[in-house]
Amino acid sequence: MIKINIVCVGKIKEEFYRSAVAEYLKRLSRFAKVEIKELAEGKNIEEEAPHILSAAKGFLIALCIEGKKLSSEGLASEIKRLCDKGEEISFVIGSSCGLSQKVKDAANLKLSFSDMTFPHQLMRVILTEQIYRAFMINSESSYHK
Repeated sequence: MIKINIVCVGKIKEEFYRSAVAEYLKRLSRFAKVEIKELAEGKNIEEEAPHILSAAKGFLIALCIEGKKLSSEGLASEIKRLCDKGEEISFVIGSSCGLSQKVKDAANLKLSFSDMTFPHQLMRVILTEQIYRAFMINSESSYHK
């Protein structure tokens, strides 16, 4: 079973975000072993960078606004490619201040979900849903219409 890490700076404070993430993690459990690694916020993004890089394993996907935009099908294809190789995947969500250039430079893929900026707590919900959607696309389920 593929291992997926979601490396996040900061904790989710609102229960409704935690519930949504928990629901998608439950759904994902039949496809992958998904672990959320919450890191403490530093004084700045440069202080956070070494902690992020040590927590991220395998193929590193940094979520940043200047990254490549993929459709849900495109993300599904990328995840399938990595699963077929048996590669561990780490998605990184930075703090409200973003990600250090060091983290972006270390990334195998910089991924943008939109030109808009989302709260990092909401991004965790969006990311877990899209990972779940990718597995559903790859399993030819009707979830993705």
